[in-house]
Amino acid sequence: MLKSFIGFLLFLSLYSEQSIAADKWLKKFAKDIQRKAQKKNLPGYTFAYIEKGKPATVFVYGKESKSGNPIAIDTVFRLASVSKTFTSMLMAKYVAQNQLDWQMPVAQLVPEFSNTKGKTGDLVLQHVIGQSSGYTPNAYDNLIEANYSVERVLTMLSDLKPLCQPGKCYTYQNTLFAVVDGYFQQHHSSYGQALTHTLIDPLNMPHASIGKAGLQSSAKWAKPHVAISKNGWRSTKVRDDYYDYSPAAGVNASMRDMVIWMRAHLGEASDIVSPELITQVTTPLTKSKKEVYRRQWRKFLSDAHYGLGWRIYNFAGNTLNYHGGWVQGYRADIAFSPEYGVGYVMLMNAESNLINEFTPDFWARCFKHLKQASLLAGSIKTAKTGG
Repeated sequence: MLKSFIGFLLFLSLYSEQSIAADKWLKKFAKDIQRKAQKKNLPGYTFAYIEKGKPATVFVYGKESKSGNPIAIDTVFRLASVSKTFTSMLMAKYVAQNQLDWQMPVAQLVPEFSNTKGKTGDLVLQHVIGQSSGYTPNAYDNLIEANYSVERVLTMLSDLKPLCQPGKCYTYQNTLFAVVDGYFQQHHSSYGQALTHTLIDPLNMPHASIGKAGLQSSAKWAKPHVAISKNGWRSTKVRDDYYDYSPAAGVNASMRDMVIWMRAHLGEASDIVSPELITQVTTPLTKSKKEVYRRQWRKFLSDAHYGLGWRIYNFAGNTLNYHGGWVQGYRADIAFSPEYGVGYVMLMNAESNLINEFTPDFWARCFKHLKQASLLAGSIKTAKTGG
């Protein structure tokens, strides 16, 4: 029965669903990655190509679980660190509304960091969202996975000797994002409530949620899978740990939601996500040199920075705003080209490194197609002008 759903092709627009012919290059990409997914017995995935002002093309493959329903547009996945793109935009909106300031010291957000002033210089909100705190990269992620309390981890982190002054080097974190939820809790709210009220509800994202309960209460949700052999997978329990750090990795969404989220970043919801805010979060702030050497990506990347919740790559001469996510049982990627107004999202219910191959391959083919289309359009325009 699974085979009948493999390669199932859907076309989704923000306002309606309609069948149209996909570009040959996109069909070829979908066929190629489907073949690799079958070879590795991948449980399931969905990916989308979104072009500003046009219906999105969504592909689905596999099932929610071995005996579960087929993956669909409305199947909910964990986004893992792709959640940081939501957190950065939420913070940007609060800053724009003068409720927060990017230069606000973290010590004012949570009391656990009150002892940092004078020891490392002021650690401010921008350093947290911009991954330039100066602390050892992924500091105390092991304690997150060991289910240490958030308060204990933050206290231990505040006592950690930094590698550099805040803002001077790229040091990726998950634990530190807990200060965002700490801020909202001190204002009789939560990160989840703020995100829902400020972005999810206004954008009409029907299945997006925050937290484990949000995932498991979804009508359709993809179960997490871990590898048990080279080409074997088994379903596993949804872990609580990173959900305790929701601003870092606690958002859930379906592909229908993610198409809406991407459209907002392509400028189709400017009353909610303004062009100024998009530019703000995707402006390069801190060089992330190691990203240039990522396997599968390195032949395309010549430069890499981190902005505010987004990575900014020079991908074969093109600006690409990107973020990936990975928690037990799930992988996710999101990226868009501001120059061409196109975006891509992939969600998996498996911890498969195939996503590291699929995403750069997609963009290599996509940019080639877009440049060829642009040259063709230019030649047609020139011919008409000359005639």
